[in-house]
Amino acid sequence: MKHLSRYFKKYKKEAIIAPLFKMLEACFDLAVPIIVAAIIDKGIATGDKTYIITRFLLLIGMALCGFCCTIVAQFFAAKAATGTATGLRRELMAKISAFSFTELDKAGASTLVTRMTSDVNQVQEGINRFLRLFLRSPFIVFGAMIMAFTINAQIAIVFVIAIPVLFAIVFGIMKLTSPMYKTAQQNLDSVTNEVREDLNGVRVIRAFGREEVQREKFVEADKRLYKSQIRVGKAAAWMNPLTYLVINAGIIAILWLSAGKVNDGVLLSGGVIALINYISQILVELVKLANVVIVMGKAGSCLNRIGEVLDTDPSIKYAEQKTEAKSDDCSVRFENVSLTYAGAGAESLTDINVDIKRGSTVGIIGGTGSG
Repeated sequence: MKHLSRYFKKYKKEAIIAPLFKMLEACFDLAVPIIVAAIIDKGIATGDKTYIITRFLLLIGMALCGFCCTIVAQFFAAKAATGTATGLRRELMAKISAFSFTELDKAGASTLVTRMTSDVNQVQEGINRFLRLFLRSPFIVFGAMIMAFTINAQIAIVFVIAIPVLFAIVFGIMKLTSPMYKTAQQNLDSVTNEVREDLNGVRVIRAFGREEVQREKFVEADKRLYKSQIRVGKAAAWMNPLTYLVINAGIIAILWLSAGKVNDGVLLSGGVIALINYISQILVELVKLANVVIVMGKAGSCLNRIGEVLDTDPSIKYAEQKTEAKSDDCSVRFENVSLTYAGAGAESLTDINVDIKRGSTVGIIGGTGSG
């Protein structure tokens, strides 16, 4: 998170404006069912065409205002997300460029490529979704429940029961699938690594007749990715049927409780329509919120993977001050240079001294298998 906040804090203004305009849009959305109820109860019931037209024009005006709020929020959210991701990507590139072959071999080039591209893009998407929907969706959910109480307190108890059940379903499935997404991402790294190795070593593979072996390795990695994605897909697929089951049960309960109140004149038809619209809004927003949390979970996992790279110290340290070159005819000079491979017990090179003259051509060779 420390690497992300370094760039995200540069966009404080955007991070405030985007949620505020989404909240304003949410206020328009919450007002729509009440206006529709008024059109049914006062306009259609009495045949007042003027009232219907004026309220219809009001709905159009609110839709346009909501659209403008959405455009503003999308712009500032995208600006903050892309700007933060750009800074993070540049820092990651600078860090990787400073790595020695020890760090590159240890991390794996394919994994570094994935973190530079897919992981950074996932973090960008997480920031964008957070700024646009993380506050809006809970505001709609609890706002719809409050508006239901203003229509009829007894029927609004259905909302009090339905909302916790929906929360349990949505976030329970999210908690179940979050580690599965992480496993799928790791399997994607394996597939990327196999493809990279095959492309870089295609000549050697063909020369030694290793095509079938490499094909089997790729198929095995691809099967692991396929199985992990199918597994997480099956778990996530339960969300829609379970949530719609709860919502439809809530609608049935609303209609059942409303029937007697409409007959007694306590509740009008427009109020029933408004209650059904509010519970439908709750479902939509909870699904959005679940998707946001899932995306943020994936973004958090990707951010941790990026942080692992940024927190890695290069094994080769360069002097802060450059030494002045000696005024002679040497272009390259090594003095008392030693090299030890990571995990090796002894030095591979010890106290090497080399002077390469300007304009000369030097070949460095070794025995077979020396690398």
